[in-house]
Amino acid sequence: MPSVNALYQELKDKGLDVALVSFRETPDLVRKTAKERGYVAPILLDESGDVTGRVYGVWGPPTVYFVDRAGRLVGRAIGPRNWRTPAARRFIEALLAARP
Repeated sequence: MPSVNALYQELKDKGLDVALVSFRETPDLVRKTAKERGYVAPILLDESGDVTGRVYGVWGPPTVYFVDRAGRLVGRAIGPRNWRTPAARRFIEALLAARP
């Protein structure tokens, strides 16, 4: 998560949107964790896990979905990743540079 947080801070002015989704956790725990870890991206709460699991098929964090500027799902990654690598940055910047 630190690399997602840093990438979001660096590229949000270029159009990068990040939404963190917390599921099966209480709002109080999510607020406390976000504050302790310094998360700056918006956090969506799915306390029951129904939407996250049943609708989107996410049963374990972290899962990342990439949506282009036209709203198309263009990729998905399951498990922790370092989003600060040169390859990850090129991928994200290519998505941001593409026109819908």
